Amino acid sequence: MSSDYIFPKKSDFKRLSISDIKIDLPDLKESQEPKAIAIANWLIGFIKSALAKNEIQVNDVLPSKAEFAYTLGVSIGTMQNAIRRVEDLGYVESKQCIGTLIRDYKKPASTLRKLTSKRDLAIEALKRYIKTDNFKIGEMLPSVKTVSIIIGYPLNTTRVALDYLSAYKILEHKYKNASESGWAVKNLDFELQTSAPKNTTTLVDMVVVDLENYINNNLKVGDRVPSNMVLAKQLKASMKTVYDAVNILVQRGILLSKRGRYGTSVIKMPNSKNVTLKPETSIFAPAKDAVFYYYEKTQNHIKKEIANNYQVGDKLPSVLEWSRMLDVSPNTIRKAIHNLADEGYLVFSRGRYGGTFVIDIPEIESAAFKWIAVNPQYAKEYSETN
Repeated sequence: MSSDYIFPKKSDFKRLSISDIKIDLPDLKESQEPKAIAIANWLIGFIKSALAKNEIQVNDVLPSKAEFAYTLGVSIGTMQNAIRRVEDLGYVESKQCIGTLIRDYKKPASTLRKLTSKRDLAIEALKRYIKTDNFKIGEMLPSVKTVSIIIGYPLNTTRVALDYLSAYKILEHKYKNASESGWAVKNLDFELQTSAPKNTTTLVDMVVVDLENYINNNLKVGDRVPSNMVLAKQLKASMKTVYDAVNILVQRGILLSKRGRYGTSVIKMPNSKNVTLKPETSIFAPAKDAVFYYYEKTQNHIKKEIANNYQVGDKLPSVLEWSRMLDVSPNTIRKAIHNLADEGYLVFSRGRYGGTFVIDIPEIESAAFKWIAVNPQYAKEYSETN
């Protein structure tokens, strides 16, 4: 395992409590700025004032985002966006497994070694997109989803990149709420890297190498990989980073992920060119296909309900009502409904009389699905008879 990582312990730092934030809370109701921006400005004011009075020190750890969110009466997502802005402006620095550390904002150098992140790469890709597509000042960008597809990064990473460029006055968000559109170019006076940073090493890349070493030293083909939580402690990385690293090894054919109690198993050693598959593997849908099965199954059920029981203009039940009716999670319902909206069957309306409305009646088609799980004994019998 790599010895280049620096892993300071939580005990090495002083953690501040909410009571240490001795400054009046921001008036978010009267603010003309988005909540995340108002909170960021408030937090920056506290840091500058408290450092000047020696009430706090560089490398003190701020309270958690959840504590801030509860105190300010906002969502954790809003608080996370605020912290990101404060970090982009150089007042704090996030460190995995520790928290958000206060920086000496007068010094440009980082107090802790940080690797290139997906966010950094997405920011550069977004800047390159603005330049190469000849956007003009005041011109609107496409929706976040469209931008995400164009620059080739996930939605959440793209949103973070947009927020970053907003913090540095390159972009401007025209709407107060967290709309998926409304980003306009404000400033074109920025530089691009001489070449696209495709080969830049990220933290995920380094954890992938550590995970490969872990597999080589501790596991063999057919063994089940420990949970992401166990791996996170073993590799000293966040669960999200471990999750991304595992997915990369799945794509490389080293690991196979299956839903539920079957977990993730080794199907090829990292340095080997041979792949040895168990009989059940060949007819066992991968985890990502199994997840799609549930979305598609739910989506087809809702389509059938619309075709049989609704007319154009009718309002559909809420996500929670669908969730109770179909006995699946609200998140699965939400994704299925958004897929149907993308296909042109539904439209969303906000406000007091808002909701999800039918704008077209779908045609019902039969669908075949891969097996989601299979008993190894059944797989053996299947192999002997086929």
